[in-house]
Amino acid sequence: MTGPVTGSGNRQSAGAIADEAAAWVARLDAEGWSAADEVLLEQWMAADPRRRGALLHAQACWVALDPPAPRARATVRRRGLFMAAGGAIAASVAGGFLWLAGGTTYRTEIGEIRRVPLADGSTATINSDTQIEVTLASRRREVRIASGEAWFRVAKDPARPFVVEAGQVVVQAVGTAFSVRRRDGGADIIVTEGVVQVWAAQADGYRTSLVAGQSAFFGDNAAVRISDGPPSAVDRALAWRSGAIDLSGQTVAHAVEDFNRYNRRKLVLADPRLAGEQIDGIFRTDDPEGFAKALHDSFGVPLDTSDAAAIRIGHANIVSDAEGTSSPMSLHQHGKETRP
Repeated sequence: MTGPVTGSGNRQSAGAIADEAAAWVARLDAEGWSAADEVLLEQWMAADPRRRGALLHAQACWVALDPPAPRARATVRRRGLFMAAGGAIAASVAGGFLWLAGGTTYRTEIGEIRRVPLADGSTATINSDTQIEVTLASRRREVRIASGEAWFRVAKDPARPFVVEAGQVVVQAVGTAFSVRRRDGGADIIVTEGVVQVWAAQADGYRTSLVAGQSAFFGDNAAVRISDGPPSAVDRALAWRSGAIDLSGQTVAHAVEDFNRYNRRKLVLADPRLAGEQIDGIFRTDDPEGFAKALHDSFGVPLDTSDAAAIRIGHANIVSDAEGTSSPMSLHQHGKETRP
């Protein structure tokens, strides 16, 4: 491949660099990526310190757009959309792209979200602080999630089932889309398209089918909890793919856990009474301070932001109803909904 036409280092405008970065991302998402292409990409990034950041920004926008198959239809017209989608996702990324092939280990850092094309035509969108191992063999496609979460859009190939393992939990699909998150003692599965089969490795004879719109927790001990929520619940759970945390009636404790997945600067609840309060709102994954300020405005929570490593949320004035019990508080009602 001949790489995108490049300018002369620092004499390039930021717009020209952004256009070239978009072209590289489109090429990465198309067929036929090779070792020679990887060398050209590294040379392009090395020629100007701004280019690596532009490449990562273009990749983040590509994740937000989630272009459909076939992957080879990456055109200049679509690349032009990158600029309109800027800021939809924030990723703290160290390093560039890696091409997944058989036997490859792929890692993301805290705050990093990547969309990676696989050699079989599938794609993997990999969440923050995740490690997956991919093996694409002639009879079986395997992904092992050592930690974290990933969403897969699987290319149809009945002769080679697509199997994801997370601890003792096994998920199999032929052509569908679903996510798997490794948790202590099991895994969360969300199906967005098609059907998957799920089972525990030690109980292969007891398989459960999940269809689009369903989610479930499968334990390493074969325990199963299936949820049939509305389609919006699936969208909220997978909002991370576009760099968002979408809260709808979640507790503050749940929201704090989510934000801490994506940020090195941690949220700390100093007042445990706040943990069970329910909240609504849409926030950027990289904006824990904005979320903390929304809690301050809604609940009267004092904030301590003096520590670069943590934001302490403490001694809230808990909102109570006439019977003295806590009432759900919506950030929408207080004008604190934040869209990425």
